[in-house]
Amino acid sequence: MRFRLPILLFAALLALSGCDSSSRPDKAAAPASVAANGSAPGGDYGPSVRGGRYVDAMLADASNLISILSSDQSSHAMASYLYVAPLKYDKNYNIVPWAAESYEVLDGGKLLRFKLRQDIYWEDGVQLTADDVEFTYKLTIDPKTPTAYAGDFQTIKEFRKTGKFSFEVRYDKPFARSLITWMSDILPKHALEGQDLMTTPLARQPLSAGPYVLEKWDAGRSLVFRANEHYFLGRPNIDEIRVRIIPDQATQFLELKAGNLDIMNLDPQQYLYQTSGDDWKKYKKYKYLADGYTFLGYNLDSALFKDVRVRRALAHAIDKQEIIKGALFGLGLPAVGPYKPGTWVYNDAIKPYAYDPELAKRMLAEAGWTDSDGDGVLDKDGRPFSFTIICNQGNSQRLKIATIVQYRLAQIGIRTEIRTLEWATFLKEYVDKRRYDALILSWNILQDPDIYDVWHSSRTENGGLNFMGFRNAEVDDILEKARRSLDQDYRKKLYDRMQVILHEQQPYCFLYYPMSLPIVSARIQGIKPAPAGIGYNYTEWWIPKTLQRLQSEPR
Repeated sequence: MRFRLPILLFAALLALSGCDSSSRPDKAAAPASVAANGSAPGGDYGPSVRGGRYVDAMLADASNLISILSSDQSSHAMASYLYVAPLKYDKNYNIVPWAAESYEVLDGGKLLRFKLRQDIYWEDGVQLTADDVEFTYKLTIDPKTPTAYAGDFQTIKEFRKTGKFSFEVRYDKPFARSLITWMSDILPKHALEGQDLMTTPLARQPLSAGPYVLEKWDAGRSLVFRANEHYFLGRPNIDEIRVRIIPDQATQFLELKAGNLDIMNLDPQQYLYQTSGDDWKKYKKYKYLADGYTFLGYNLDSALFKDVRVRRALAHAIDKQEIIKGALFGLGLPAVGPYKPGTWVYNDAIKPYAYDPELAKRMLAEAGWTDSDGDGVLDKDGRPFSFTIICNQGNSQRLKIATIVQYRLAQIGIRTEIRTLEWATFLKEYVDKRRYDALILSWNILQDPDIYDVWHSSRTENGGLNFMGFRNAEVDDILEKARRSLDQDYRKKLYDRMQVILHEQQPYCFLYYPMSLPIVSARIQGIKPAPAGIGYNYTEWWIPKTLQRLQSEPR
């Protein structure tokens, strides 16, 4: 489980997991609620103390720890322990200073002025200054830098240092994501300048200015972080965080049950049925609507999916409630688009496509897909309607989803195969290169509704986040206009229309919004659920002395 709120679109592909411009949403997610069976053994432990460690896990190893180069959730999650940014979100999703001491929004939003704190140091003792911010900005917009995150920075007309610890940023027009842009990690100029980013050892041995310092990275096995004694907001209470690479959720759960993990995101079956009883009183469970959605996405350059009638037919052939019941045990809501229910941008006039397989078959027939040879599989011009759904290994929930989809599509004469792939291969060789028919993935939902990088047609190049190849001139126009306005009512009208278009075009079959179901060892104190979840204050978590694990214990 990772804690700093993601600032760029991938910080979940996917839960790519496992990804924001009003500074505060009108309706935040409901705070997490603690399950009744979670209480720390022994009662009140008094004031917080330092020491101890906790053990976390993730399905895939990080690829590198220079965050602008990585598009996977694991890398961003690990980098979040190490770097700081001028701004961040607080527990209520308000934008607040972090590395910045203060900031101003001037000239109708076209000018931002920042003053950095003077007490921030990289772990090698070099002071963090506006030079580092300028270096990061220039590195990000450099065409030679292989990053998916240059877009927001490219909207800047002028970046200017105004002092050793101050800088200002000017835009031609108001940019809705301007403050969000400055929630991006600051990189160390003195260490990275002149380095080849593709070969630099700093990708695996980064310098930290954040709450923790990378102590050890055992590739494919674990990463170990130790508390940064010189972190400017105060040393974290917990000495060490160990993150194990366990590429299977079932194995993670067994390790949790054995006491070898302290934190895990449960699946619904585990949450409802496998974590009750006396054995689980040493843990606390939390539940709240996650900031994300899961989808079945199509390669729109494939001849199978070019016809919108086909994509709409598939929406009618897939029973979302069945998926929520079968894969999530009811812990989710049907999805209709890329925004979270209950937030100001969500278009609640849009309803899911009704499950209607007979209608789906009629729509497919209108598009020319019939079973002309009586073999039970639809065909057109001699081609059977057959394709492969890919998903990542170790994610049993996505495999269940794929199996349910496979069954329902078979009922209307569509043959599918399911293929699971190791995460890095899945991303680099299939998603980035668009070598697939259809896939199951998830996106994080950011607090600002600007999703330009996912849906704008300019982002369809290989490695771009619009890996479906969705191109729509009206959506492009909406995205461009909406990100240039600070008027929430105006943006709401634009995004409402965009959601209608996405609903009609069905480049994704939006499946569901899941519940977030973290479980944490009850020996970890200081967790205070809020709209932002439970991890926003992880540096303040602490472990009572009597419950701290000994350094001599196996790790």
